[in-house]
Amino acid sequence: MPNQEAMSTSLYFRNLFFIIVQPGLVTLLIPYLLYKKFEIPVQDFEIKPLPILLFFLFIAGFAILLHCVYRFIHQGIGTLSPLDPTKHLVTKGLYAYSRNPMYIGVMAMLIAESFYFRSSLLGCYTLCIFLLFNAFILLHEEPRLQKVFGSDYQKYKAKVRRWL
Repeated sequence: MPNQEAMSTSLYFRNLFFIIVQPGLVTLLIPYLLYKKFEIPVQDFEIKPLPILLFFLFIAGFAILLHCVYRFIHQGIGTLSPLDPTKHLVTKGLYAYSRNPMYIGVMAMLIAESFYFRSSLLGCYTLCIFLLFNAFILLHEEPRLQKVFGSDYQKYKAKVRRWL
């Protein structure tokens, strides 16, 4: 049986892989490709308060994502991926206030990108991602959590809202 340190290292690397593949794809690669192919670049690079605030919104979203991954590793003993889910119900940290803070972090990143680049295409993409997230939560995540964690999930669901 592998020791605790080896399991922990493996969990960190699996989470790093899934951060690159899942949120990295959704928040960086796809928006970049959409913007590069279909949008006219913004030429206005003056320092104004809004771009700075949007930068901090993006960083806050990323920090939320990292906090959630930390919780998944240390409390849930799993990853952010549905292919390698947590083994314990995560209810602490930001999960005490929202059942889906990781999705909120990703949405903050996408909203920041949409406004920073003043892109209606990225805005539509962001809306589509939110709708996909919501459908995935309703059709896959919540039923799986109910099945796996039973009454513990039911109590958590009664206490903490899905979004905010």
